[in-house]
Amino acid sequence: MARKEAVDQKFESALEELEQVVEQLESGELSLEDSLSAFEKGIGLVRFCNHKLSEVEKKIEMLVKEKEGKLQLKALADLPEKENGQ
Repeated sequence: MARKEAVDQKFESALEELEQVVEQLESGELSLEDSLSAFEKGIGLVRFCNHKLSEVEKKIEMLVKEKEGKLQLKALADLPEKENGQ
C-alpha cells in the first residue's frame, strides 16, 4: 500500500507543480527566457501526468458477473456507458 501512496504522491506533487507553472506563465511577470523555461518544465510535467494517468487507466478493470455467475475482467473502457458511469 505504501508504494501506491508514493506513486499517488508523485502524481499529486507533479500536478500541483504544474498548476504553479501555469500560474507563473499566466501572470505575465516572467521574462521571455524564464517563460520558455517554465513552459518546458510544464510540458515535462504534463507528459509525466499523462503517462501516470495512462498507466492507471490500463490498470482499471471491473469485475462483471456473466449470466452463468462467472466473474470476468473487463477494461473500464469496454463497458457500456451506463455501467462505467458515463
